Amino acid sequence: MSTPTGDTPHPPVACETDPAAEAPARHRVDRTGEPIVRITKLAKSFGDNEVLTDINGAVHRGEVVCIIGPSGSGKSTLLRCINLLEVPTSGEIVVDGQSMTDPDIDIDAARTRIGMVFQSFNLFSHLSVRENLTVPQRKVLKRSKAEADRVAEHNLERVGLSDKIDASPASLSGGQQQRAAIARALSMDPDVMLFDEPTSALDPELVGDVLNVMRSLADEGMTMIVVTHEMAFARDVADRVVFMADGIVVEEGPAAQVIGDPQQERTREFLHRVLHPTG
Repeated sequence: MSTPTGDTPHPPVACETDPAAEAPARHRVDRTGEPIVRITKLAKSFGDNEVLTDINGAVHRGEVVCIIGPSGSGKSTLLRCINLLEVPTSGEIVVDGQSMTDPDIDIDAARTRIGMVFQSFNLFSHLSVRENLTVPQRKVLKRSKAEADRVAEHNLERVGLSDKIDASPASLSGGQQQRAAIARALSMDPDVMLFDEPTSALDPELVGDVLNVMRSLADEGMTMIVVTHEMAFARDVADRVVFMADGIVVEEGPAAQVIGDPQQERTREFLHRVLHPTG
């Protein structure tokens, strides 16, 4: 994702080199091959409202990228374009070598490469936790019941919910429901995980458990693109932080730089409001 220069935001232009190439990685990032996600000249409009303008960038295997910025900056729309929940107005998105913007794409097959966790938990209330994890595997991946059960049990153990496998979603706390939603996404064996403000709907005391699961996934080498307002998580976990405002990428780089020493005035203003809300 390319970054304009100067304090006044302008639509980014494509870079000849990946701007993240020199960023120190906290995780096992593979920069030797093609990026797992590449975005080129992406734009998205809703009627006359241009929500994304000329977004360019790449995410490599094993990389954790956190996207921060004010509400309405296009962060969630960017994630939704990556897995075609929103169809881009123009530009190209390639995931694991597959052009998501190819008009002949098999959308359902392409989406199996991408896991997504939303603000709301989106669990099926009439199904048990086990069934929430196994039914998509059996229908989409054509796994047997025994294999789907094995995968579900493994992923519920990863998120600390082994004892809730036969519970109903309604009996779980919000944090437990979100962890079950993460386990469901993992059960589809995605190449990349998208998180759209996964803790924003949770009570404060439940946020930590979800963030700890996400830290563990990052440590395991999962490629993750995370839209978040959790600045401590972005600072401590991200290999790279992208700041968006008004539909463009204003600034990006290592977390210590973007959060600790931002170069753009728009970034500084945002972080001052977020980190010092009464200042």
